[in-house]
Amino acid sequence: MLATEKRSAPLPLTCLSEEEKMFQSSVRKFARERLAPYVREMDEAGVFRKDLLKEFFDLGLMAIDVPEQYEGQGGYFFQSILAIEELAKVDPSAAVIVDVQNTLFNNAIQRWASEEQKRKYFPRLAKDTVASYALSEAGSGSDAFAMATRAIDAGDHFRITGRKLWITNAAEAGLFLLFANANPEAGYKGITAFLIEREFPGFKVGKKEDKLGIRSSSTCELILDDCRVPKANVVGEIGKGYKIAIETLNEGRIGIGSQMVGLAQGALDHALQYSKQRKQFGKPISEFQGVQFDLAEMAVEVEAARLMVYNAARLRDAGLPFVTEAAMCKYFASQVAERAASRAVEVLGGVGFTKDYPVEKLYRDAKIGRIYEGTSNMQRVTIAKQMLKDG
Repeated sequence: MLATEKRSAPLPLTCLSEEEKMFQSSVRKFARERLAPYVREMDEAGVFRKDLLKEFFDLGLMAIDVPEQYEGQGGYFFQSILAIEELAKVDPSAAVIVDVQNTLFNNAIQRWASEEQKRKYFPRLAKDTVASYALSEAGSGSDAFAMATRAIDAGDHFRITGRKLWITNAAEAGLFLLFANANPEAGYKGITAFLIEREFPGFKVGKKEDKLGIRSSSTCELILDDCRVPKANVVGEIGKGYKIAIETLNEGRIGIGSQMVGLAQGALDHALQYSKQRKQFGKPISEFQGVQFDLAEMAVEVEAARLMVYNAARLRDAGLPFVTEAAMCKYFASQVAERAASRAVEVLGGVGFTKDYPVEKLYRDAKIGRIYEGTSNMQRVTIAKQMLKDG
């Protein structure tokens, strides 16, 4: 018999460090105590409360993995994922705000911005400035690089003209990471990333969309009419915007996966609670096998999606390849969220179809998960291409 080295069992992906547990607990407490009372009101108004936004900043949720030298929290990507998940259990709209700030905007600045740009903007992003990520246009959705927005070199600055659509956080944002083509003849290799302040001349936030779900998370058009942007506000190099966008969106998809896991868990929690309280034929409906089967299947899918999201996030933090895993977790978690929210409505029955209970809102919120930051079809393409490449 061969001698074997005694090894401790590997920790499950969902096992958190004490630091992570404390962080998760603090976000959960905030979401339940401060956020929950206003969710319905904000959804109906289609506006996120400014006082809650301020509390996001006060708690450090808008600069989780921004280094302390720039007045951030000095955390890491996985902590952002935990925060997004906990917020989404209560209100996916709140999770979207924190998600875009951390996994898209801050992440891109940390990796691609100059030292001067970091020193100038990170403290603002940590203190009071909401950020937005402006890539999509009317003619460039899944084909994000078919953009029509143009940036013309004008010496010490660029003049940018065009329109962006479906831009998250735009109503509240003071700073935008915006993509425009500075050399259309070069195709996608002319795309360049710019930091645009809301007050720049020629820049305007336009129509706010009236949406099915995540209604208190703003989604607006941006209008650029000969907007003057200093060359010092080019992020990375001219023509490298496509690379910045692709790499950032890969990480952003893990954030969407986390949103959907939180939403699905929230739906399951509501269904569990209601099933224990609602009585039919003299006993709680939780004692009926049909209801139990629904709850069990929801729980299995939510846990599977969580494992996929956590795995992708841990790979990213470890500096290992994660593109396929990010696409997988975004694709699967968005499906799980939609099914879990639908089943929760059915467990609650008639009241689940009314606005008096939160599952109706979660059902509406879930649909966007299969659309933004790469549709489900685009995730299938990414997964298949990687499989064929590796095979």
